[in-house]
Amino acid sequence: MENTEKKTVKVELTLEEKLAVIQTKLVAPKGQYNSFGKYNYRSCEDILEAVKKHLKDLGLTLRLTDEPVEIGDRYYIKATAILTDAKTGEHIENTAYARESETKSGMDASQITGATSSYARKYALNGLFCIDDTKDADVPIEAPKKEAEKETVYATGEQILKITNLADEERLAKILEFYKVKSIAKLTDAQAKQVIRKLSK
Repeated sequence: MENTEKKTVKVELTLEEKLAVIQTKLVAPKGQYNSFGKYNYRSCEDILEAVKKHLKDLGLTLRLTDEPVEIGDRYYIKATAILTDAKTGEHIENTAYARESETKSGMDASQITGATSSYARKYALNGLFCIDDTKDADVPIEAPKKEAEKETVYATGEQILKITNLADEERLAKILEFYKVKSIAKLTDAQAKQVIRKLSK
């Protein structure tokens, strides 16, 4: 008797696709508050805390490095964010610079360098993960969004990997056609759960 059962083909995401998942899903809250300007803003630490779950789900590592560089007669901190696929070793990186202030009230030289390093690292991460901080220093605290105005919750990296592992290319194409999306990363959390339930049966 001929076995007509379809074999499941495991579809691996490329590093670019994994980065696209993070860029689409990452929510880094503005966990800091500037009492003088009365606005919320996000720090380097806020971004790192938010991205950790995605790194684990997608099998990625993230490293941050920085070094002082002299440009003209001033010193800058050059920070680099390096995203690496733990399985293939392939990596993507982004670099940002921040200039050290000559003096800053209440800070010694090492504290000035540390603050500049954090600033440069934050903008290296912003560039890598497509986070827009251009309005951070101007936007006042907004009132909480109403239920109907809340942002769409998309599928997590873990859900995306599960779907690509459960479905072959033909099924993936049908899923995209059914939900009218261009990639699995565009599925909502609810849609992803529905797909996983059907594929797991």
